[in-house]
Amino acid sequence: MSETILIMIIGMAVVTYIPRLVPLIMFQGKELPSFLQGVLKNVPFAVLGALIFPKILLIQGGDIWFGAVGAAAAFLLAYLGANVIVVVLGAIAVLSVYSLFFT
Repeated sequence: MSETILIMIIGMAVVTYIPRLVPLIMFQGKELPSFLQGVLKNVPFAVLGALIFPKILLIQGGDIWFGAVGAAAAFLLAYLGANVIVVVLGAIAVLSVYSLFFT
């Protein structure tokens, strides 16, 4: 491995580590307000939704109903309180049945 690649790997490690370390040091021993804690707990779900929703509308092959049925199944399971794994597996199961009968 060349010296340049090794320096790049170390540099990327440092640049990745600093944004994780700074909040840890700044907020050590402090309690965040409950509103902010609630917002931060929902950030992963919001990001996941923002990444997935556009693909629901732009399914390859042009079958918008495939995306709509999968999204409806996922929304229903999530609304009923299922955890993320059950929601994903349930949507896959519904789409498998849908593709058997409608494609």
